[in-house]
Amino acid sequence: MMLIADSGSTKTDWCIIDKYGDKKVVQTIGINPYHMNSAAIREVLDKELYPFMNPESINEIFFYGSGCSTDQKCRTVDNVLRDFFKKASVEVNHDLLGAARALCDHKPGIACILGTGSNSCFFDGKEITQNAVSLGFVLGDEGSGAHLGKQLIVDYFHNNLPPELHALINEEFRLSLESTLDAIYNQPRPNRFLASFSPFIFKHKEHPYFRELIIKSFDEFFRISVSKYEEYNSVDVNFLGSIAFFFSDLLHISAEKFGIRIGTISRSAIDGLSLYHISEN
Repeated sequence: MMLIADSGSTKTDWCIIDKYGDKKVVQTIGINPYHMNSAAIREVLDKELYPFMNPESINEIFFYGSGCSTDQKCRTVDNVLRDFFKKASVEVNHDLLGAARALCDHKPGIACILGTGSNSCFFDGKEITQNAVSLGFVLGDEGSGAHLGKQLIVDYFHNNLPPELHALINEEFRLSLESTLDAIYNQPRPNRFLASFSPFIFKHKEHPYFRELIIKSFDEFFRISVSKYEEYNSVDVNFLGSIAFFFSDLLHISAEKFGIRIGTISRSAIDGLSLYHISEN
């Protein structure tokens, strides 16, 4: 059986495909080697994945993960997977290649991720030939859930929010400066903490403050991560991730400013990746 994994910072979708092409999808927390060591990754496999599958039955694994951007980080994940799935061949790649394969199939295009974090690449139909620099949630991740959450928190503690939104945040989150700084600087997965404000932002996205915040964040993403590609206004620009999916109306508004033609917007890569790898076999 084949196992395909699409892993972001927040969640991992695992798709088990049997010899008949039947699929079963299991979800665990995200696996990111920048934020997790080998023991933490193995714990996810043992506690969240093992109850749903027999590792001995898997003979082929394709893992696409955020944080799998260097050979060293890929090896970290690869070693854990090989130890857990002892009979399987393993291929570990960056989630950006997974996004490109899921969104573009075998056609040239630009593939973007807008979820907890953000990234983009130019895909020539076979491989990634260009990749905008991704600086992570501290220095970059424009357009992402973490970026939106960060801007909201900054405005909240600087008292730059409209009074009605400040009151709503007080009521829903009861934020204190101490607990917020602790979550960002001392606790694991601070990017997930920042992105956790995305549902609240979505709920109130028609408020003029949030509308401006979201479009401005998308504008920065297009300026920094998309318009640098020479072909950016001659091919489809495709998107993967919950932020792109749920804020697609505002994403289109921002794209129009740059003369960008949006192609596919998908919440998850797992369906596209399943079709891609089934067709490859």
